[in-house]
Amino acid sequence: MQSLFSYVNNLKLRWKMMVLVLPLVTIPIFIVGGVIGYISTKQAYLGITQTSKDDLEHMAGFTLDLLNSHYQQFQVYKQDKEKSFNQELATLTDLSYKVLESQQRQVRLGRIDLATARRESHNALVKVNVGKTGYIYAMNSKGDLMVHVAMEGKNVFNSQDESGRYFIREMCEKAVRSKPGEVLYIVYPWKNTALGDKVLRKKVVAYRYFREWDWIIAAGGYLEETYDDIDFERRSFAALKEKIKSKKVGKTGYIFCLDTAGNFMIHPTGEGKNFLKATDTDGNHFIKEMCQTKSGWIRYPWKNASDRAPRMKIVRYEYFQPWNWIVAVGSYEDEFYQEANAIKGRIMESMVVLTIFVSILAIIMVFLAARIFTDPIAGMMTVIRKVKQGRLDERIEVTTNDELGELATAFNRMTAIIKHNKELEANLAQQGKMASLGVLSSGVAHEINNPLGVILGYAGYIEGKIGPDDPNYKYIHEIKRESKRCKKIVQDLLSYARTPQPVLEETNINQLLEQIVDFAANHTDMHHVSVQKEFDPALPVIMVDGDQLRQVAINLILNAGAAMQKGGKLVVSSTLGVDGCVSLKFSDNGGGIPPEHMEKIFEPFFTTKVKGTGLGLAITRQIIEQHHGKIAIQSNVGQGTTVEVRLPINRDAY
Repeated sequence: MQSLFSYVNNLKLRWKMMVLVLPLVTIPIFIVGGVIGYISTKQAYLGITQTSKDDLEHMAGFTLDLLNSHYQQFQVYKQDKEKSFNQELATLTDLSYKVLESQQRQVRLGRIDLATARRESHNALVKVNVGKTGYIYAMNSKGDLMVHVAMEGKNVFNSQDESGRYFIREMCEKAVRSKPGEVLYIVYPWKNTALGDKVLRKKVVAYRYFREWDWIIAAGGYLEETYDDIDFERRSFAALKEKIKSKKVGKTGYIFCLDTAGNFMIHPTGEGKNFLKATDTDGNHFIKEMCQTKSGWIRYPWKNASDRAPRMKIVRYEYFQPWNWIVAVGSYEDEFYQEANAIKGRIMESMVVLTIFVSILAIIMVFLAARIFTDPIAGMMTVIRKVKQGRLDERIEVTTNDELGELATAFNRMTAIIKHNKELEANLAQQGKMASLGVLSSGVAHEINNPLGVILGYAGYIEGKIGPDDPNYKYIHEIKRESKRCKKIVQDLLSYARTPQPVLEETNINQLLEQIVDFAANHTDMHHVSVQKEFDPALPVIMVDGDQLRQVAINLILNAGAAMQKGGKLVVSSTLGVDGCVSLKFSDNGGGIPPEHMEKIFEPFFTTKVKGTGLGLAITRQIIEQHHGKIAIQSNVGQGTTVEVRLPINRDAY
C-alpha cells in the first residue's frame, strides 16, 4: 500500500488525476444508470398517465362536438319551420281579416245587418283548422271569446300560460295599439289537457285587430305539429346515443351523459336512472360533486361486480349548456399502465448498454478533464514567472468561475495591490516633495512678497507723480505689471502646495455656473468670445465647495478664451449622468491641444503660454480630486477642446 501511494505521488498531475478520479467516475455511473432506469420507468408511468388524461379530454371534447352538431342541425331545421309556420299563420290571419272586411262591406251596402255579418263570419272562421289541433278564434279587446271551437262566450282576459304570463291580456293591449294592417305574434308554453297533452308544447299565435267590430282575429297552432318527421329526430338522436355508447375508452372505460339532476341520459347500463345519491367505495357522493361543479376532473375508487377489489377511476367531465347535460369520459387508471409495463423491460435493457457506453466515454472525458485542469495551471505558472521578473502589468486570463478561476482572480488582485502599493510609494514620495515645496513656498512668499510690496508701493507712488506723457511712465508701468506677475506666481505656488480641504455645502450647480459664466463673460480676455449656456434643470443639489468650484470654472473658461480667436464660441453645459455623477462640460472651438502635450497638461509648471505659470490645471485637478471627482480632456487640433468635470452626487460612494 505504501509503495502504491509513493507511486501515485510521483506521477505527473495529469496521470495522478486519471488514477484518482477515474474510479470515482465509473462507479457512480453504474449507480446512476440504475437510478435513471428506475426514474425513467416512473416517468414512463407519469407520461402515459398524462397521455391517457389527454385522451380523456379529447374524447370529452369529441362528444361535446357530436352533441353540438346534432343540436345545431335540428335547431336550424326548427328555425326554418318556425319561420314558415309564422308566415302560414299570418296568411290565415289576413284571410280571416278579409272575411270580416267582406261582411262589413255588405253591412255598409245595406244588404245584411251586423248580426248576420257576424254570424256568417263566425261560421266561416270556426271551420278552419291550423295543423292537427290548431284553429282560428276571435275575441274583443275585453277578452270575450266571439269565435272559439270550445270556449265561445267566455272571458279569458286574465288567462295565464304555464309560466304565469297573462298572454291574453298582452294580446288585447298590443292589438288595440297596433297599426292598421299590422300582424302581431305571441309565443307561449301551453299544455292542453283536453287533447291529452302531458308535457308543455310551444304554441305560436298570429293575430290582427279589426277595429270596426272590436274583434281580435287570431290563428294559433303548435309548432311541433309542423315538423315533417318527428320520428326522424328521435331516430337520429337514438343513433347519436348508440354512437356515443359504442366509443370505448381503454378496455373497460366508456362515455356517459347525465343532467344536472343526476339522471343518466346516456349510459351503457344505467340509462334513465338517477344516480345523484350514488357513492364510491369511500362513501363520497361523486355524482353529486360532478353535478355541482359541472366541469373538471374527478378521481374515485369504484368496484364493479366482476372486480375483486376497488379500482381507481378517473373521469373528465364537461358541461353542455343547450341541454343542461354533463358529458363524462371515464377509465380505470390500472389500464393506463399496461403500456408502461411493456416498455419497462426495454428501458432496463437500454440502460445496461447505455451505462457501459457512458463508462467508456467517461474514461475519455476524464483524460480530457485532466488536460483542461492542468493546462490553465501551466499558463498561470508562465504569468507568475513574468510577475516575478517585475512585470506587474501581466494578468492571468480568467475564463472560468471555478477554483482555478478564483485563484487566478486572487493572483490578479494581489498583483494589482502590489502595483497600487508601488504607486502609493511614489505618491508618498511626491507628497514629501509637495510638503518640502510648501515649506519652500512659504519661505519664498515671505521673503519675496515683502520686497515686492515695497516695489509695488514705490512704483505706484512714482506713477502718481508723473503723467502718461513722461518718457519714464512706461518703465514705471512695466515695473508695476511685472511685480504683480511675480506676486501671482508666488500665490499660485502657495495654492498648489497648500490647497485647503473643501468646505462642503449644498450647492445648486446651475446657479453657480450661471454666476461664473456671467462674471467670466465680462473679463477682458473673453470679449472676443460668445458664451452659450446649456444647463439641465433636473440636476439635484450636491455637496461641494462653491468657492473652489468657482476657481475651477473660471480657470477653465479663461483657458478656453485664450485658446480661441475672435468670433470663438464656448459652450458651458451641465447634465445628469447615469453613473450617479453630475457632468460639467466646457467646449470651445479653438486651436486644440497637440497630442504631445496631452500627457503633460496637468503637470505643475507645464505651460504653452508666454506668461503662464503652468499651475492652473494642476490646481484644478487637485480641487476636483479632493471632491472625489474626475476631470478629462478631449481635444483635436484645429477643431477645439472639451473639458469634462464629473462630480459625484453621493460623495461618500466614491
